[in-house]
This record gives sequence, C-alpha cells and structure tokens, in this order.
Amino acid sequence: MPPQDFAAPIPPPPRATRIARKFRALLRSNELALVFASALVGVVAAVSVTAMTEAAMFMHVLIFNLPFDVRLSASDRVAPLAAFAALTLGGLSLGLMEAFRIRKNIPGPVDPVEANALRGGRMSLRDSFVVGMQTLISNSVGASVGLEAGYTQVGSSLGSFIGQKLRLRRGDLRLLVGAGAAAAIGGSFGAPLTGAFYAFEVILGTYSIAAAGPIFTASIVGVLITRFLAGAPYQISTPPVEPLTFAGYPALLGLAACAVLLGVVAMRAAGASERALQATPAPVWARPVIGGLAVAALATITPQVLGAGHGALALNISTNFPLAVLVAFLALKLVACLISLASGFRGGLFFASLFMGATLGKIYALALAALAPSLAPDPTICVLVGMATFGVVIVGGPLTMSFLVLENTADFSVTAGVIAASIAASLMVRATFGYSFSTWRLHLRGENVRSANDVGWIAELQVGRLMRPDPPIAPAWLDIDAFCERHPLGSSQFVILTDEAGRYAGMVNLPEAHIHAHEADGWVRTLARQKDAWLSPQTNAKTAMALFDQAETDQLAVLDPATRTPLGVLTEPYLARRYAELADAAVRSAFGI
Repeated sequence: MPPQDFAAPIPPPPRATRIARKFRALLRSNELALVFASALVGVVAAVSVTAMTEAAMFMHVLIFNLPFDVRLSASDRVAPLAAFAALTLGGLSLGLMEAFRIRKNIPGPVDPVEANALRGGRMSLRDSFVVGMQTLISNSVGASVGLEAGYTQVGSSLGSFIGQKLRLRRGDLRLLVGAGAAAAIGGSFGAPLTGAFYAFEVILGTYSIAAAGPIFTASIVGVLITRFLAGAPYQISTPPVEPLTFAGYPALLGLAACAVLLGVVAMRAAGASERALQATPAPVWARPVIGGLAVAALATITPQVLGAGHGALALNISTNFPLAVLVAFLALKLVACLISLASGFRGGLFFASLFMGATLGKIYALALAALAPSLAPDPTICVLVGMATFGVVIVGGPLTMSFLVLENTADFSVTAGVIAASIAASLMVRATFGYSFSTWRLHLRGENVRSANDVGWIAELQVGRLMRPDPPIAPAWLDIDAFCERHPLGSSQFVILTDEAGRYAGMVNLPEAHIHAHEADGWVRTLARQKDAWLSPQTNAKTAMALFDQAETDQLAVLDPATRTPLGVLTEPYLARRYAELADAAVRSAFGI
C-alpha cells in the first residue's frame, strides 16, 4: 500500500506575534485600550522631554559657565570666545550631518504636521531621534531655537512607531501621533489643556469627541510625569493683572493686528533668507557655521538672542526696560531666529514666538500709554495677549495659545480678551497670508497644506491603484473592417491604439467603429480620440478628476510616462465613486463617527 501524502502541519505563530495580534484587535475594538496606549506614549514622551531639557541646561552651564539658577538668555553677558566656539562647532557638526544625508540620498525627516497631513501618521523613529539629537545640539550651543520641536518630534514618532508595529488603522495611527505631541507640549509647559489643544489644532487639524479621551489622557500623563521627574521646563510666571474692561478690547485687537503684521514679515523673511543662503557658493556643511558666527556676533550685543528665550521672557516681564531697548531686543531676537533656521540649525519657534510676542506686547503697551493713556490696558495684559497672538501666527491654534495663558495666569477675565484677540489674529493671518509658520514651511517645499487635516489619502489614491490593467489594444495601421473583426460589439466600450513602436496613438469608441465598418475603406486611426489626453500611474485622484473634465470623456488610457506604452484604462465613474468613498471615510474619521 503506497504511503499517503499528508500535508505538513502549519506551526503556530510565535507567542509574541499572538500577543501583538490580540492587542491590535483590542485597540481596534475598544476605545479604552486606545486610551491606555496613549497613556503609555505620554509616559515615554514626558521622559524624553525631561531628558532633553536636563541635557540642554547642563550643556549651557558647561559651555557658557553659567550659575545653575540662571537661564542662558537671562545672563548679563556671555564670553564671546565661548559663544563663537560653541556655535561654530555646533554648526559644523550639523552641517556635516546634512552633507552626509544629501550624499547618501537619505530622505529628509518628516515632522508630525506633515506626517498627519500627508502620510497618514507614518513617521520614522530613527529619523526622529536624529532630529531630536540635532535639536538638542542646536539649543545646547545657543542657537536661537527651542527644544519643543525635538520634544514633539520624538513624542509623536514614538506614537507612530507603536501604531505601525501594531498595524493600526490610519485614524488610530494619526491619533497616537497627536497623543505624543500633546504629552510633549503639555509636559513642557505644565499645561494639560495647552498640550491637548496643540494636538487638536496643530497636529490633528480637527476636534472630535472620539479623540478627546486619548489626547487628554496623554497630555495629563505627560504633565504629571514631567512634574514628578524635574518640573515643567517652560512654565511661565506672570504678575497679577488688573481686570480687563470693555474699553480695553479694541486696544487688544490692535495688538493682534500688529502681531499678524510682524509674523507675516517674519515668515516672508524666513523663506527669503533660506533662498538667499542657498544661492551663495557656500557648501552645505558650511552654512550652519556661517549662521552660528552670525548668531554669536548678535550674542555679544545681548544674550537674549540665545536659546529659546525662557530666561529673557521672565526678565523682560519683571524689568522696566526703556522702549528703545525692548525694540532692539525684539529685532535682534527675530533676526537671530531667522538666521538659525535658515542656516540649518534644528529647533522650533514655539517658545521663541511667545518671547517675541510678549516683548511686542510690552512695546505696544508702552507706546499706547505714551500716545493714548486712556485707551491703554494693563501692560501685563498686553504682554499676555502679545504672547498669545504672535504664537497663533507662528504656531497656529488660537485655543492652544488661549489655554496657555489661562493655565499660567488662572485669570478668566484675562482669558476672555486673549481668546478674542487670538481668534482675530487667526482670522487675519489666514485672510492675508493663509498659513501659520508650521505649515508655511511645508508650502515652501511645494506642499499646498494649510493645516494637519488628513489630505494624504488624496495623494495615496493614485491612478495606478485604480486602473483596469490589460486593456484591449489594437494596431493603429489596421483598416476599420479588420479592426471590427478583431473587436466585436459588446466586447468593450473603447479600444486603445498603438503605433509601430508600441506607443499610445489614441482611443477608439468601438460602437462608432462598427458604424463606419461597411461605409468606406479607411484606417482605424482616423477614428482615434484623446490622442493627447492620458494619465500616468502616479497621478493622484484629484488631478485625474481635473483631466477627465478637460478631456470631456469618461475613459482615459493610463500610460508609462517614459515610453508612452499603455498600462491600463481608468473610467471616470469608478474614480469618482472611490474618491467619494474615501472622502466620506476621512470626514467620518475626523468627527470620530
């Protein structure tokens, strides 16, 4: 009796794989599990915030010989040799890293806003740790940038890493990216509402009830962990303020307009300075060195240009500097920030925008008190409103900035004025410029993104994924009768024609060809349509819809753009249906339905 052929039993998956599958299923079906995952992301993000802060402060003390209780930007002076040496060597290290990245053709890092707007929340953990290290180097040597970009980059990438490993759905992955950012910002300012609304407004681009649990949990956990470890590094202290009267609101709206004007000028100058530096013959590795030398030269005038400006903010609020001195501080800090970012130092402008906005608010209060004393509100209110409105212009998020003021002053009467001015600033900057600085950087790279709303699915919905492959093809040199014999009625609606080299030569409507079959002798190429209208596999759905409208047809050929050989056919009704389905899914995800 011949032996029977039994199939080998399939071994069970490893225990770690089974656990991961169960956890993924739990996250997809149970909102409490997603809240728990967000809390874990918040813990790790808060630890990262504390570690980066302590490392930067230690380097400030070591490099600039500061007392342990003095912030870098609040010091009386810094040794010129220390400033020039630190910023030159720091710039050189960053320049060499960038030159290496370009030589090896490594893609640039993706920040949380770009990840959630264009990539469905996908970030590289390795690239993000490199960005965090570069941000730490930049701030440690005194470049005029803050650590908050590194905080959010690392926190968001940890959430993205966990979500990708568990193969979570697109909406859940974006949510964990927002949770990491919420924990980072909430922990750094000791302000859970600020962190949560930063995630909603800047990272997710929308509010939803479904996202409230994970985002608020991550932000609260981030605040508690940073307080337990070392305290919030960027907590802001302000003196008591007088109640805001109704007459003070017009003055605050005027301050919002000033903040918008300064912010738009800064954003325009950022793009221009970056282009100017790229146009110079200086190699990539030398650009941060040039920027470091320029910032060091400014630091010999005032140390307020160094770092994020936390110490300088507290100093300017409590000290009665003359108006001209405050104007000089603001101008020098703005120039130092633009040079730092344009030359290649890594970092954020979150806290720097608060510092510059507070300085602008104090300048506005002093000028208004001199010109129209009866209209001038309490100078501290102007400081807080300037801080919030300039933050709205640079960072985005009117409620984020309003809650930041509320959580640091605990004064609801002030918050009403801050909310009014912040919303006015947001409306003005969107009407006049269209972007905050966080999305303006993406615009400079060619991305038409105004917020972190998920539009990446449009780019991912490409023609190559939607087309019907292996379309009916016929040579263009056939006569009409031979063509009709090859392609009888009912076999297809359209047939693609190719020339002798196999290149696209148009499309023929099959019923139309059969009408002309017995009328006269002729070549089928005379019936070809859409000779110059076709799609490539990389074309996204939005562009394809516009091409269908221009061609006034419901079917287009998909060609290899290099060889113009046919690859498939796409119909407009199918494209419109898939586009509508994914648009509806994006709306439902945004509202947590």
